[in-house]
Amino acid sequence: MTLKVCVSLLLLFLVNSVWTRTVRQVYDEMDPEHWSHYSFECPQECFCPPSFPNALYCDNKGLKEIPSIPARIWYLYLQNNLIETVTEKPFVNATHLRWINLNKNKITNSGIESGVLSKMKRLLYLFLEDNELEEVPAPLPVGLEQLRLARNKISRIPEGVFSNLENLTMLDLHHNSLLDSALQSDTFQGLNNLMQLNIAKNSLKKMPLSIPANTLQLFLDNNSIEVIPENYFSTIPKVTFLRLNYNKLSDDGIPPNGFNVSSILDLQLSHNQLTKIPLINAQLEHLHLDHNRIKSVNGTQICPVSIDLAEDYGLYGNTPRLRYLRLDGNEIQPPIPLDIMTCFRLLQAVVI
Repeated sequence: MTLKVCVSLLLLFLVNSVWTRTVRQVYDEMDPEHWSHYSFECPQECFCPPSFPNALYCDNKGLKEIPSIPARIWYLYLQNNLIETVTEKPFVNATHLRWINLNKNKITNSGIESGVLSKMKRLLYLFLEDNELEEVPAPLPVGLEQLRLARNKISRIPEGVFSNLENLTMLDLHHNSLLDSALQSDTFQGLNNLMQLNIAKNSLKKMPLSIPANTLQLFLDNNSIEVIPENYFSTIPKVTFLRLNYNKLSDDGIPPNGFNVSSILDLQLSHNQLTKIPLINAQLEHLHLDHNRIKSVNGTQICPVSIDLAEDYGLYGNTPRLRYLRLDGNEIQPPIPLDIMTCFRLLQAVVI
């Protein structure tokens, strides 16, 4: 108990130290003697908090245009307005921008002036959700780390748009109009450090091609995917969280070892057309199979190791890691088969 408390305190100290150092760096960039001057340099449509001189809040103001952005601004909030265009003029002095939130506006691709985004050399986070975009805007800042484009009308991804975004870790394209034809074998080329890719709520019928190899989280919910290609996950050996809820997967669409992947810890296959539990890997910790067509569960068949081995406490290191199993919304009748508990000795919750 003492060790756990010490570890927790150490982690808390480290987190606070990093946060304090980050905030201090933000303020050290500016001369404190000039903050009082900056506090008066504020667009009349916006709010400039004196305690946070690097931030500019222009959200929920009914703006139709972006006001002139002061040079000191790092964090710019423009969400929930009526903005239709993004031009270079308001950003002439704003050369330190790190974060722009333009969610919930009326921005179209034609409304984004050519090159205006790529000129923001220090931009790390760009939010353009809930707009009127029909394709991924290009060109983009090469240092970008997060790009959020959810809930637009995107059906096209320009060739090479991601090729120079080596620092991008999150790409959110969910709830758009992407077809299989929009995702070519080189679409995600260049995203060498991508960790999360969200293409949920589109119109895909196939698993997307050439997912970046370092992807940890892949979200493909609410599409019309029917088949998992053989050895599909061998090209993304680090994938840990996989969501395929609300698709059209059947038993025939899953290869025998399709999900027998040691890197996957959380597998979500809810609301599909499965009649049996697919073969899983012993490392899997969370399995969601609710609202399929499964009628029965045979622990001996789905156990990723021999039941005899699972019963041997001396082989704890090989014990299947499954902790959470969801099976409600199927045709399974309780009680839970004993061999399920015999195999998955670390189970903490089973929902039927």
